[in-house]
Amino acid sequence: MRLFVLNYARTTEQLEFSAPYTYDSGLQLNVLPDGRIAAHDLALMRELGATTSTAGSKTHFDD
Repeated sequence: MRLFVLNYARTTEQLEFSAPYTYDSGLQLNVLPDGRIAAHDLALMRELGATTSTAGSKTHFDD
């Protein structure tokens, strides 16, 4: 039996993307190369919608 959704699902093109921020384990936040907190950069938030990192898995062992 084939799932209904598979009749309509299509593979998407994989885009090459490099986040303009890195995870700072001391702050437990994503930071920009100039040291500012990535979530405070409104232009970045408008462009990306959110910042993601592995912060949760580094700080919470029950994730």
